[in-house]
Amino acid sequence: MIPIDLSGRVALVTGATGELGRVMVRTLGQAGADLLVHYHRNAGAAEALVSELQAGGRRAVAVQADVTDEESVKGMRRNAEASLGLPDVVVANAVVQYDWKTVLEQPLADYESQFRSCVLQNVLLAKTFVPEMTSRGWGRVVAVSTECAMQCWKKQSAYVSGKRGMDGVLRVLAREVGEGGVTVNQIAPGWTVSENRPESESTRWYREQVPLRRRGRDQEIANVVAFLASDLASFVSGAWIPVCGGNVMPGI
Repeated sequence: MIPIDLSGRVALVTGATGELGRVMVRTLGQAGADLLVHYHRNAGAAEALVSELQAGGRRAVAVQADVTDEESVKGMRRNAEASLGLPDVVVANAVVQYDWKTVLEQPLADYESQFRSCVLQNVLLAKTFVPEMTSRGWGRVVAVSTECAMQCWKKQSAYVSGKRGMDGVLRVLAREVGEGGVTVNQIAPGWTVSENRPESESTRWYREQVPLRRRGRDQEIANVVAFLASDLASFVSGAWIPVCGGNVMPGI
């Protein structure tokens, strides 16, 4: 048996109270990591997660920030350093939600929100936390992309533009910080089943196009995050990994 062991590591998950984030937090905790549970507005959900983690023997604190704002992210760093310490693992999971419309109908503010929550979030997290990782000679950056970045379906333009911009930043970052022992990777979930997004007959059309003929589960997404955060993935960097049952397949 080859375990995923994150004992002694501190992990920050942004958007930790979301559908995928809460399972990522729990999974990293089960692997032995202590958790910085980020939230923007949902303090109650963040504190509930902290209590759950602490009951399981992990150290955990809730940290608030607007991840699109530089001063707010700096404040999160100060809170982290004063509590658990700066993270060894950063999982960039937060994203602004909005109503999807066609390019001709999509408000410009939605393109800006996706740029800020996809591109700028990752830039700010890197500037704020990666220098400490390189000084230690070990670090993990895992960012959550989406299968949509390859599909480019109708009404996805703001979301896709943000995730594709993020991809460029992270691939360059992987080249720049690799010599410091830091890996940078992305996962690309499909349309995932989670606590508040259950399977239903209305999603049959989607399942029928997935090679595995089903939707992924939130735990399956979190498992890949935990793998990339661990020493088992020590020689994986610059990757964009679909976790969508084969629904998209990057070329070589």
